[in-house]
Amino acid sequence: MSEKVLRRTRGGGIVAGVCSGLGEFYGINPWWFRLAFLIAFLPGGIPGLLPYIILWIVIPRA
Repeated sequence: MSEKVLRRTRGGGIVAGVCSGLGEFYGINPWWFRLAFLIAFLPGGIPGLLPYIILWIVIPRA
């Protein structure tokens, strides 16, 4: 059994590969993560942008 590792993807990402990496890790279509970040971004930007930037820094590149 292979161990799942959270990594940002190289080819599937639109901006930094955060959503595609999360989607691959959890087995969910990355579109859902993109939608969640978009919804969090709407009330003023910071609630969606800050977690995305933190994940961009914390999650290593594949």
